[in-house]
Amino acid sequence: MEELYQYVKSIPFVDIIEFAGTFAFAISGIRLAAAKEFDWFGAFVVGFVTAIGGGTTRDLLLDVTPFWMQNPVYLYCTGLALITVILFRQRLVQLNTPFFIFDTIGLALFVVVGIEKTIELHYPFWVVVVMGTITGVVGGIVRDVFINEIPLIFRKEFYALACVIGGIVYSFCYKLHLSSLVCELVTVVVILIVRILAVRYQWGLPQLKEK
Repeated sequence: MEELYQYVKSIPFVDIIEFAGTFAFAISGIRLAAAKEFDWFGAFVVGFVTAIGGGTTRDLLLDVTPFWMQNPVYLYCTGLALITVILFRQRLVQLNTPFFIFDTIGLALFVVVGIEKTIELHYPFWVVVVMGTITGVVGGIVRDVFINEIPLIFRKEFYALACVIGGIVYSFCYKLHLSSLVCELVTVVVILIVRILAVRYQWGLPQLKEK
């Protein structure tokens, strides 16, 4: 037990965030796949690409090896998400609230991961904000395309903008020389609050109209 505690303690916090985000995003993808009556393998694929899509795009743009190719734990996280949906499908598939919760949590956590990894590579903060946003939204875009839905990012709702706001907040916290943990927690909370308020009060950007 002591060895397990020491191992968990040695895991960087950003990796814990990434694992949690993978699980949350995988559930959001698998939940929608189940609603479309995909089989178990199809649901797993949708969950997996939802979880890795943003991070893979980020890593390719930053010219580094995609994160999931270095550790099989992301496959395990997706498998655990599939089992969770199978066991609790009545609550997860038929209600919209669980999807919103898991999607929003995954979004917030992945933005932080994207920001942290871009900072480690010493890019300027405008790139950091862009990469954080890409990490958060691309997986959801791929998910929605796979299940034949209009991607959530293109609808009248604060989604990518919530990521941008989170990235800007992280930048301010970082420039104030706050600890990484504080920067991460504040950013996650801000994104969660923005998403919740946007849905609650139906905030959105103006739509482009033909006439």
